[in-house]
Amino acid sequence: MPNASARPKHGRRARRRRREDPARNELVSSSLESAQQCLFNQDYGTAFVHYLLVLNLAPVFKDFAKESFRFTLFKWTEELDSVGRIQDLFDCYEQALELFPADEVILNSMGEHLFRMGFRDEAAGHFHKALKLRPDYPEARENFYRVANWLVERWHFLMLNDRGRNRKYQQAIQKAVQSGCNTVLDIGTGTGILGMCAKKAGAAEVYACELSKTMYELACEVVTANGMDGCIKILHMKSLEMEVPKDIPHRVSLVVTETVDAGLFGEGIIESLIHAWRHLLLPPQRGENEFQEQSATGRVIPAGATVFGMAVECLEIRRHHRLCVSEVGSLSLAAAGELRSPVSCSSEPDDSMEPYTTERLSRLPGGYKPLTEPFTALNIDFNNVQELEGLSSREVQKIHLPVTQEGELDALAVWFQLHLDEESSLSTGPQEDTCWEQAIYPVHSTKGSVKGALIVEVSCRDAYLRLCSVAVLRDGHEIRLDKRVDSQYTGNPISNQNPEAELCSALACLQTNQNQTKDFSMLECSEMALLNNHDYHQSFCSALAKLMSQLKVKWQNQERGSGVQSDSSDLLYVLDVSEGFSLLSLIAASHGHVKAYSSVEKKKQQEVLKRLARSNNIPEQHLEFWLNHVDDEHGILQRPSREKLWSAIILDCVETCGLIRQKLMEKASLARCLLEEGGRIFPEKIVVHGMLVESDTLLLESAVQGQEPTLGFNIAPFINQFTVPVHVFLDFSTLECRHLSECVELFVLDLMDATANYTNREVKVQATSAGRITAIPFWYHIYLDQEISVSTLSKNSHWKQAAVVLQQPLEVQAGDWVRLAVKLHKSTISILQVFPDILDLYSEIK
Repeated sequence: MPNASARPKHGRRARRRRREDPARNELVSSSLESAQQCLFNQDYGTAFVHYLLVLNLAPVFKDFAKESFRFTLFKWTEELDSVGRIQDLFDCYEQALELFPADEVILNSMGEHLFRMGFRDEAAGHFHKALKLRPDYPEARENFYRVANWLVERWHFLMLNDRGRNRKYQQAIQKAVQSGCNTVLDIGTGTGILGMCAKKAGAAEVYACELSKTMYELACEVVTANGMDGCIKILHMKSLEMEVPKDIPHRVSLVVTETVDAGLFGEGIIESLIHAWRHLLLPPQRGENEFQEQSATGRVIPAGATVFGMAVECLEIRRHHRLCVSEVGSLSLAAAGELRSPVSCSSEPDDSMEPYTTERLSRLPGGYKPLTEPFTALNIDFNNVQELEGLSSREVQKIHLPVTQEGELDALAVWFQLHLDEESSLSTGPQEDTCWEQAIYPVHSTKGSVKGALIVEVSCRDAYLRLCSVAVLRDGHEIRLDKRVDSQYTGNPISNQNPEAELCSALACLQTNQNQTKDFSMLECSEMALLNNHDYHQSFCSALAKLMSQLKVKWQNQERGSGVQSDSSDLLYVLDVSEGFSLLSLIAASHGHVKAYSSVEKKKQQEVLKRLARSNNIPEQHLEFWLNHVDDEHGILQRPSREKLWSAIILDCVETCGLIRQKLMEKASLARCLLEEGGRIFPEKIVVHGMLVESDTLLLESAVQGQEPTLGFNIAPFINQFTVPVHVFLDFSTLECRHLSECVELFVLDLMDATANYTNREVKVQATSAGRITAIPFWYHIYLDQEISVSTLSKNSHWKQAAVVLQQPLEVQAGDWVRLAVKLHKSTISILQVFPDILDLYSEIK
């Protein structure tokens, strides 16, 4: 506090010059010298401490030491990360940001650590700050786009663009409020749209809760922008943690929510509503004939749901969930054991399993064939708390379904009708024009073509909807589809079996189950699809065989030229650094005289490769698991233990989602230094292809469209901040679009010849049809050598495609030329701008 009794100063006194402190200067000087010496000796932890001391005591050195300090910080935090000292890592970043609060590079790097460790909200904040400081910072922009896909999932855009869905919810809420439900709680508010609908309808009090920090902050912005910040109280918390009167003053008369996923219960709506009825809602209306004021009773929107299912045949689902091939790349897979995806309604589920996955049936490549008529699997009343509480303990329901079309059973497809009230409902069915996908319950074992009837079990254990095809009824006989013996199953018991026979049978089945468990391994859905990609493995087999043959001929020529015979035990060395499960190392080792190193890390998957090696007569010493011998995966691109260089290095170049893997070019640069003369990186070249298309679907999935407010609310400018320019996990073969050009080559990445690469390229594309260019889907031809290649667009590909979505669609006429500016930055390819070329066809030829 200022000294009020102090006399006013009548004159300006000369500023006293700060006295130099020799001891302090000596400390700064010696610490700076020590920091530089420790940095030279790669003692990054000690160097970091010295730099902190120097920059805190003498901020004048900040500009001078900034680059060295950054480098030291990044190296030291890498070491801390590798040994699991996570808190120390973040402490270092906090100390660094105290010194350099506006350093976009440090902010971005801390965001990357946060994202890798699952702190997505916090990561997004750091990336966003870095972009505000430097909007053209490509690493921060790429990271923000990546985290935006996690934080604001693409279905938010689809839902807000689904006018039919929005209008029905608004009408149901309006009717409920006008009938007396004047206190409202919106659970999982998202953008806040349902809460704002309630307020607009006349609700006296509106509360909302949202768990995601990003969505909570977004909802606060949206509510404020629409003039309701004093009318709607938004809480950053789970509804399960809410209490009266701590969080809301009293119980409410209406809960609105859309915390449902494609499988209806997957977002926890049952648990949320049980808690709401017990703690947050007024009691439900007692009976239809008993009059009660609406304001004195509670209700929920949606009021309930009906779940439907259908058995389907679908090759696309099959190849992502179970093994469909008996050999790949000359390897027999007979000894692989049971391999399947982690999507299963097993009787003994664990945390690694999910009961269902999701697909949009109408967009599945190759389509699907219904094997049964749709059937009703479940009805649920969200306004009946006893029904909600008893859902998990419901008896398993067995449904007999006549097979209407003969075919191979691949999955049960499930959708539902959401009853908003007595009059209005929404359907997520496969034939509906809706923002919803369908839930897919894959079948992992089959008995060939099914006919007759299916027996399907429906249960809700752990408040998850579980459907399981357990048997086929054929000619009066029941054929089990699962390999287990389920003690709960009571159908068709063999009553005339004596106790001794039953015991022997049970022991035999127990032994069988133990063997199956021993040889069982789970692969991710994308890994299953890769394993089933016969063409991919055959191409690698051929390319590896060519290289091995060439290297052996080279050795023989060198022996003849030198007159010195090489050691017959000398081997060719192949390193496979593919992500996840890969057979490529085994395929390399199968060519003989090859020692292959695999990067497969999971023990069960290593056991699969060892079994396959033994069954395919590959010597055990010719296959090694590199990650068993190193602590840090960054050290994988190293020489073998001997001085011998690598004959081949296999790089994983493309992510399943359709993008080039991060740091691919850096890995390729390192790999080239580790090859023997004549050795090769696989693949040696990647060619990016693309096409101009018009697709309203991609626009709807990428941003809220149109100039009109959503239900009268200003939402689009806020959620569209999370629009990303690249749409991933795309099936181009089934995308609803019009092709406006031929396929063109956009870019080439040469992994073997660095001098052939470039960072910018201008591509001119001629429109073949009139229309609006809304997106540029792209894919890759991956060249293993000059003659052998695989395409990520092939129908058997385990890869998806991606597309650049334009912020402003571009009108073109047939014959127009469009100029694309394509740029490569640290393995990230971007289309920077799209604009019409003023040249016509004839002047272009000249």
